[in-house]
Amino acid sequence: MPFSVPPLDGITVLALEHAVAAPFASRQLADLGARVVKIERPGSGDFARGYDQTVNGMSSFFVWANRGKESLTLDLKDARAAGILRQLLGEADVFIQNLAPGAASRMGLDFDTLHAAFPKLIVCDISGYGDHGPYRDKKAYDLLIQAAAGLISVTGTPDEPSRAGISIADIAAGMYAYTGILSALLHRGRTGTGVRVEVTMLEALAEWMSYPLYFAHYGGEPPLRNGLSHPAIAPYGQYGTGDGNRVIFGLQNDREWLRFCAEVLEDAALAADARFSTNHQRVANRAALDAEIGRHLQRMTRAELVARLDRGGIANAPLNDMHEVWAHPQFAARGRWREVATPAGPVRALLPPATLGGVPARMGGVPDVGEHTAPILAALGFSGAQVEALRADGAV
Repeated sequence: MPFSVPPLDGITVLALEHAVAAPFASRQLADLGARVVKIERPGSGDFARGYDQTVNGMSSFFVWANRGKESLTLDLKDARAAGILRQLLGEADVFIQNLAPGAASRMGLDFDTLHAAFPKLIVCDISGYGDHGPYRDKKAYDLLIQAAAGLISVTGTPDEPSRAGISIADIAAGMYAYTGILSALLHRGRTGTGVRVEVTMLEALAEWMSYPLYFAHYGGEPPLRNGLSHPAIAPYGQYGTGDGNRVIFGLQNDREWLRFCAEVLEDAALAADARFSTNHQRVANRAALDAEIGRHLQRMTRAELVARLDRGGIANAPLNDMHEVWAHPQFAARGRWREVATPAGPVRALLPPATLGGVPARMGGVPDVGEHTAPILAALGFSGAQVEALRADGAV
């Protein structure tokens, strides 16, 4: 099948962004072929560049969320830089921002002001809580939204709640911004008019929390924290093996329990134990059940257990660490890795999860701070001397 043009080829996105939520959204657009111009502070750039130095001296967060973009540095407090942004807005299809509460409005970058000047422009605003309501001006970081949306209350062990190990509130907001922008582009294609896309981190994560919300509101009690165990099915969770590793597996019905005892544990008699004969009994006697299973598993390695589970048709996965995920054989077999250019040399990156037949993802490089400032300004008609003068004054 011949490769076709990426679906967002010809679309220009201006991203006044930092941290994770907006950069993650705009990176999805870049992967689909959009031209994404990332506006950064002169000198330091997006503060996410300084989160860590783990990827050849660069931030893991930044490398992950910013490939395929052009970096333009602008000090928007300088009238000349603000004028440059205005010029670029006149040529853009999408403007996305996740500045501090109220900052975009103070700079005249709110939807109403922009729509009056650029009626075809799609404006995407990402915030913690939205532009009205009692929490409008409250700062919002990922951990705080995990708490506010109740995720932490249902995550962890019975004794101790826990945050999710990734920036899940930022990712949720970024994904809704991405899909919202795609929807707005379709809408503009039919009406010729740009619309506002508003996404809040709280509302994005609350949508993902709908199951426990319904469960608690209509059932009276929230789901219990169970660590890696399932609250209503047993055995279902993590189990240790004799070589010190762990495997996650779960049984869905009593037929699987019989097969598990006979083929995995090689102890058919255990299936006849009245304490474990039905799922209800197994859940009621979970501690005793886990002790019996643990006793059998101590004579196996992780590889042996996984092989037996696979042969028995029992769903399972090893409890991989990050190094094992990086080396996962499924990624290699499906050809999911690509090399991406960065200022510190090439790094590997996974292809986007949604594969479009015949349309390769545009896996562009990770930009250095201000790497594209001069060519972008040159395209707007600025001479080299003018660019250098702006740079000397700290405007770009």
